Amino acid sequence: MFFKVSEELFQKFPDFCVAVVVAEGISDRGASEEIEKMLLSSVQEVHNLLKGSNIKERKEIAVWREAFQSLGINPNKFPSSIEALLKRIAKKPEFPSINNVVNLVNAIGIKNMVPMGAHDIDKTKGDIEIRFSREGDVFTPFGSSEQEAVPPGEPVYADELEVRTRIWVWRQGEKGKITPESTRIFFPIDGFKGVTEENILAAQDELVKYLPRFFNCQVRKYWVDAASPQVDLQTD
Repeated sequence: MFFKVSEELFQKFPDFCVAVVVAEGISDRGASEEIEKMLLSSVQEVHNLLKGSNIKERKEIAVWREAFQSLGINPNKFPSSIEALLKRIAKKPEFPSINNVVNLVNAIGIKNMVPMGAHDIDKTKGDIEIRFSREGDVFTPFGSSEQEAVPPGEPVYADELEVRTRIWVWRQGEKGKITPESTRIFFPIDGFKGVTEENILAAQDELVKYLPRFFNCQVRKYWVDAASPQVDLQTD
């Protein structure tokens, strides 16, 4: 399986980059008190930092708002996933526990203030690509079994069958969601050189450190940018 970013997207955003982690052999059984403590610690730390501030002005959020606006997407209506998380946490230092893998991703993403995805490789068909949507693309919203049409020209994560994440880093779908039964997972961490590159590299390093510790799995890390727009994830 390859992970690719389209040339068209890099033409518009030459500084875009993605730090990637692939984990295989994940064993996720039972609740992890340590991961939950990590999540609560990240939430409390970020709440203390952000409460009463204008989150939209932070570089980690502003860069996504500017990218969305340049594509004609209203970031107030469609905020990046990390903006939505940080707004929620700034108001109240609480966050739901979902499952161990997702809790770890949220703990690391919140701490580093970057959008992080997680896709079940065994529920993926063919390659995964970040591209602009095309006529006929469909998306299954989280928690639904009904597909919806995706308008052409929207930045999306997609495999051969359907869109996996709409509006770049706005919202993941039902297909590929992570459950305690997921054993092979693709984790993309999106950013921009000169703005959040250090954040996404830090998040990647933390994933590489903690995934084997908590889930007894094998991990590999990759990097995608305009100079290296695709990587072989070696999952076949």
